[in-house]
Amino acid sequence: MLHLPSLSVLRSFEAAAKHQSYTQAAEELRVTQGAISRQVRELEAIVGVALFRKAGRGVALTEAGRNLAARLQGDLDRLRQTVAYASAAGDGARTLSIAVLPTFGARWLAPRLPRFVAREPRAQLAFHSRGEPFDLAREGIDLAIHFGSADWVGGTLTPLCPEDLVAVASPLLADRHDVERPEDSLRLPLLHLSSRGTAWQDYFNGLGLVPDGALQGALFDQFSTMIAAATHGLGAAIVPTYLIETELAQGTLVILGQPEGTAGMYHVVRPRDVDNPLAESFATWLCEEAEASSLRRVRHQG
Repeated sequence: MLHLPSLSVLRSFEAAAKHQSYTQAAEELRVTQGAISRQVRELEAIVGVALFRKAGRGVALTEAGRNLAARLQGDLDRLRQTVAYASAAGDGARTLSIAVLPTFGARWLAPRLPRFVAREPRAQLAFHSRGEPFDLAREGIDLAIHFGSADWVGGTLTPLCPEDLVAVASPLLADRHDVERPEDSLRLPLLHLSSRGTAWQDYFNGLGLVPDGALQGALFDQFSTMIAAATHGLGAAIVPTYLIETELAQGTLVILGQPEGTAGMYHVVRPRDVDNPLAESFATWLCEEAEASSLRRVRHQG
């Protein structure tokens, strides 16, 4: 019968694998370096293979170590979530783990969360920033909000809201360059997002315009930073309307013309064949909020 390692042994290996250093693992767990070394050797004796090799002044995972670390991470995360759920359940609370794109979470989701908490006052929400699809069940995540229709292992996708794009600028910048029509945007400095390199070219193509030369301008890797730069007059930007609801309402950004178009759809992703009433409640609430936001946008444009 296989002898199972203790939780302390697994935690020591997890920390050593993360840092590729016994010293840093010891600092994280507040134990001695010798304790980490002994527990790693104990785990190696149980599995029958070397998990680390010497690398300069530190250590590096062997192939077997990498495989074990990859599997163990998800298992320990699920264990932590189970313990947290049990602890919360002791006082009637329920935990919901949610993965969300950072900018979407900060600008669209966060301002609306008090309404969900009012609906589910015993819910304990745990948020994780994730940018790529992953196995929700393996990592102990109850629900994800993601852009696009990528393949999610063991996940089911429910449409949430489309991403409607608009060209915007600060009113001072637009006035300074006499922007009255969408094509006048050619006179503005343009801001670009690294993951959407053709956004401005697509915008001008839709207007039937051919810019002279390359479309130069500052480059950003996050919508949030680009929006802040546009608000302060650095240039015009193409952004989803849901990310700039506050700026449009306050007048710190103005739309330069008709919506550029719909770039795709946001989805709510949940593990397949998992019954979770709290996740179901959150997903239903998300769709209600998205619908209300869409109706408000239609009324504003009308």
